Amino acid sequence: MTTLSDTVTSREIRLASRPVGEPTDANFALASASVGPPGEGEVLVRTSLMSVEPYMRGRMNEGRSYVPPFVIGEPLSGAAVGEVVASRASDVPVGTTVMHDQGWREYAVLPGKRVRAIDISQVPAEAYLGALGTPGFTAWVGLRIIAQTKTEQTLFVSGAAGAVGSMVVQLAKRQGLTVIGSASSPQKASYVTGELGADLAFDYHDGPGKKLRELAPDGIDVYFDNVGGEQLEAALAATRDFAVIVLCGAVSQYNATAPAGPRTLGLAISRRLRLQGFIVIDHLARYGDFVAEVAPLIALGSIKAPTTVLEGIAQAPHALMEILRPNATIGKVLVRLG
Repeated sequence: MTTLSDTVTSREIRLASRPVGEPTDANFALASASVGPPGEGEVLVRTSLMSVEPYMRGRMNEGRSYVPPFVIGEPLSGAAVGEVVASRASDVPVGTTVMHDQGWREYAVLPGKRVRAIDISQVPAEAYLGALGTPGFTAWVGLRIIAQTKTEQTLFVSGAAGAVGSMVVQLAKRQGLTVIGSASSPQKASYVTGELGADLAFDYHDGPGKKLRELAPDGIDVYFDNVGGEQLEAALAATRDFAVIVLCGAVSQYNATAPAGPRTLGLAISRRLRLQGFIVIDHLARYGDFVAEVAPLIALGSIKAPTTVLEGIAQAPHALMEILRPNATIGKVLVRLG
């Protein structure tokens, strides 16, 4: 049992170098560090699950963004769940399961005010990093606040089998929309319709422009963009007048050394489209509304929280590289540390 005077050895993943194009193993380093003991008002957390997110690819680059870049030689960071194993924070006792932002390491010392206790008796820990975490909240914000979706609209979502896309499909269907999803394989497209409940889905390798003409001959009212590139170009061409394009992510472009914009962008003028990007942290004041709606649905099984889990901290770089390319994973990708 860890005591307040203990120092523990923690493995962590550090940024070894900045990638050019697609990250490789050489951009990461597995290292060990001494962690602890916690100081006054602090807790020592043993991490059990950590999240990998597409936005982390941007943080591997140098330069200004909405979050600071990772530092070469320092551990990466991100959302994680763990157990408090030593505490000098009176309101966060030992044994509490918490969320924190110091993933990519097995142990972390944090101020008690920077961790959030979670209840895993009704909702599994994995869901707090996926369907009930940032991906689920991102889907909710994009639909409810940015697109302001309405019953009987037709919505197209790219990356529909992914962490955000799978929630977009389910939330939109619960609202009464007709939902079309794209995925990176026929098997994943079948999952989007068979398990998540989309009305239609297709493998984008079959040509998104062609498939949207077939599946949405009357056009789409909302496009929830998770991938950018060819699919954004096709969605613009498929829009009805006054459609909304929710610009959430552009994962197809994150490893590109020369990203390309859509050739159909001029349609935004003649069709009076609204294209809006958003960052979910700008909407944290609405997180309670999201949890109140979605947490009971997850607990009841009315909303699925698909998750792919890789085992061991050494798999974290591989997990990040996998979500940046077409792959076989479904839903939220997590790494189990212990």
